[in-house]
Amino acid sequence: MNVSKRYEYVRKIYADLGIDIDSAVKQLAKIPISIHCWQGDDVSGFEGRSLSGGIAATGNYPGKAGNYLELMQDIECALSLVPGKHRLNLHANYAITEEPTDRNELKPAHFAKWVDFAKKHGMGLDFNPTFFSHPKADAATLSHYDEDIRRFWIDHGKASIKIAEYFANELNTYCHFNIWIPDGLKDIPADRYTPRKLLKSSLDEILADYDKQKVEVSVESKVFGIGLESYTVGSHEFYMNYAAKNNIMCLIDNGHYHPTENVADKIPSMLAFFDKMALHITRPVRWDSDHVVLFDDITRDIAREIIFCGADKVLIGLDFFDASINRVAAWVLGIRNLQKALLYALLTPFEKLSDLQKTQNKTELLVAQEELKTYPFGDVWDYFCEYCEVSVKDEWLNNVKAYERDYLSKRI
Repeated sequence: MNVSKRYEYVRKIYADLGIDIDSAVKQLAKIPISIHCWQGDDVSGFEGRSLSGGIAATGNYPGKAGNYLELMQDIECALSLVPGKHRLNLHANYAITEEPTDRNELKPAHFAKWVDFAKKHGMGLDFNPTFFSHPKADAATLSHYDEDIRRFWIDHGKASIKIAEYFANELNTYCHFNIWIPDGLKDIPADRYTPRKLLKSSLDEILADYDKQKVEVSVESKVFGIGLESYTVGSHEFYMNYAAKNNIMCLIDNGHYHPTENVADKIPSMLAFFDKMALHITRPVRWDSDHVVLFDDITRDIAREIIFCGADKVLIGLDFFDASINRVAAWVLGIRNLQKALLYALLTPFEKLSDLQKTQNKTELLVAQEELKTYPFGDVWDYFCEYCEVSVKDEWLNNVKAYERDYLSKRI
């Protein structure tokens, strides 16, 4: 039985649950995922600097992008193999400059080629100032005690938000502007308060003047990092309160919490108080290791809350970088797995399940939740891929293998 015939067969199965699978397919096609550029070159950027700030990309699989042309080519390959229309997430260290330009001097012109790329593919651009992998980031950035170093990073933040406005104006869509810093201490701090006061002051200055109609700002917390095990200045509590007070978004990265925390549970909690929030979806293994996203319980739980609470309230991005496998394949696999999780959620009869919870019918609720796991979700996914005119199942991997043979294997 071909894909279309199987799809017709399962339409009635889901209809009996009150689910219109045609509607689910169309809804999924409209949910954009912000695709992180840094998977293609192991977060290296174009400045020629080594990684720092508790960030590590492990592995040395051949074919890493070495310049912007190669990176754009790799992104194009990945885009051709995933369903739907998406966005591209850039870091400031991916500026394309003709001569050395430090981060506090970056201008919109340094990202003009990225805007051209986005226009070519009908994509929006999101942006992140880069507060790591720089000599002036060794001790701290926006919370640094040295006023001159702190000023450098404030100026970088202000320059970056102007670039975000440029993206929004050029592409006629919002730009999600996210701030994450690696500031913290390896061992027990003597003073937790002063660095946070300095960070608050720095953020206030960066965000004092920008177009709130075009730039969606978020701040991203982290529980710890390599070399920052005892104290992180930008903690979850700090940023959640800062976001609430300043009417911006709190970004939750599911790799930035204790392994036993249920990050999916944070989504409805945040949206009870915020109109919008932002997510970075990754796969931590024992620590914030940023493995490729899987179609696993954690991802399905996150997707369930996104759909139940309202996908229009959540800005969804990916954040992983695996240098041990084909980097283009990692992109495609991670994107498709997140889309599978979103579709799985769209095929869930939330109203029926919620009614069972409201009426305290706990036995029937548990049975229904378990039975849903074996419904023919895969047939709807295959149809969605055909609907979007991309490869079904793992056929896309043949395209990646051919791309590796023709292009990636020839890179030095």
